[in-house]
Amino acid sequence: PEFGKGKDPKDYVPPVWRFGAHVAAIGMKFYTGDMFPEKYRNRILVAQHGSWNRSSKVGYRVMVLTLEDNRVTEAAPFVSGWLAKNEAVSGRPVDVLQLPDGSVLISDDHGDAIFRVSYTPTEETEQ
Repeated sequence: PEFGKGKDPKDYVPPVWRFGAHVAAIGMKFYTGDMFPEKYRNRILVAQHGSWNRSSKVGYRVMVLTLEDNRVTEAAPFVSGWLAKNEAVSGRPVDVLQLPDGSVLISDDHGDAIFRVSYTPTEETEQ
């Protein structure tokens, strides 16, 4: 009420994507490199730090979002695996950074690590 008093939601641009509660999407970058296949280029990479106070944990991954006409048309995991099926946590992504060669760094404040993600095409992926 303090900040919304006298305001009309129609006066603001609505979010283009609504993340689920508690995923804690705290770092994001547009991927502009050319190391990864075309489907990843000019997309948004989002680090989901993950929940800590929820009965069923969510997040703990990096998502890739596809934009068309300022609308998110697809959201899919880019890197996951920090949350096991038994909900054991091995990492919490904080942010992403694109390196000049097109690879991506992902910082993790749970494991005090930085992961470098790169892509090498194979015969199967080139077809």
